[in-house]
Amino acid sequence: MIINGSPRAPKSNSRKYSEIFIKYSKLQCDYFNITKSNHHELIAEMEKYSDVVIVFPLYADSLPVGLLNFLKNLETNLPKNRPVISILINCGFLEYEQNCVAVSMIRYFCRHNNLPMGSVLMLGSGEAILDTPFRYIAVRAIKRLSESVNKRNYKDLTATMPLPKWLFKMAARSYWIRYGKKFGVSEKEMKRMEIEGNM
Repeated sequence: MIINGSPRAPKSNSRKYSEIFIKYSKLQCDYFNITKSNHHELIAEMEKYSDVVIVFPLYADSLPVGLLNFLKNLETNLPKNRPVISILINCGFLEYEQNCVAVSMIRYFCRHNNLPMGSVLMLGSGEAILDTPFRYIAVRAIKRLSESVNKRNYKDLTATMPLPKWLFKMAARSYWIRYGKKFGVSEKEMKRMEIEGNM
């Protein structure tokens, strides 16, 4: 069972990562998005699976609020058949280590609720890597994650783009300036501390 915890689930990178996982999995995979109203349905579905892979992006060094809310409901409605929980987390930072706090939160949740912990894949540069020549690095890492879940040989995995920080920062700045222009927002406007209100 693959659960997408991204707030933008239908159009998210997490969905793309899930599709890659499914492609390389030798086990049947069923894919679900977390919504505000389907928590109990997902928890009931979990009873049918030996493994659950939660795929989500890092949000402010933590978990997306939709995923947090789902975990709160899961904690009060734990399935009798408790599947192994694996994680595929990505962040927009070059350093995959930025994901460590969020992973620790899931590990604590699992330990506290007697849910067995499986594999973890922490991806750095997750917002960009699929659209670069380094896509193969993400695909290779997800394939290894899939193999570890298939074989129940759980492990911790990491991957990111092999770039120096200065180059990654320069490319990211260029990307966001172009993205802003696409929507009529200047670089100066993007640097403002005020994020709401009149432009």
